[in-house]
Amino acid sequence: MSGRPDSDTGPETADSEAAADQDESDDALDESHDPLDEPDGLVDESDDILEDARRARWTAAGTGAALTLAGLAAALLRLTRSAPGLVPAAYAGGAAVCAAAAVLGSRGRTRRALWLLIAGVMVMALGDQFD
Repeated sequence: MSGRPDSDTGPETADSEAAADQDESDDALDESHDPLDEPDGLVDESDDILEDARRARWTAAGTGAALTLAGLAAALLRLTRSAPGLVPAAYAGGAAVCAAAAVLGSRGRTRRALWLLIAGVMVMALGDQFD
């Protein structure tokens, strides 16, 4: 064994390999689907993305509003009973955080809205532990 690998190819072999690679890439380009050829496909994809974003905004805003109303209702119910003052304050604070999440969600900040919704519900749950 001489220790030399067979990686050295002659100029004839290297040229034919490059030509074969070029032919394969040309075939791949011919067979590929160009989305600009069919504008309906491009429009449908962008419409789907817009619809998903719209649905996420509505979901964040709706969930924030529902949790805000639930937190305010729970705060009012706890105020009428003999509960420590921290309990209705926690429910009201959690409701305020959920209201902020609803506003952020309606403006398209759905990731931040999700985290605020989680924080608001956690504040309400913590307040419930003091009851």
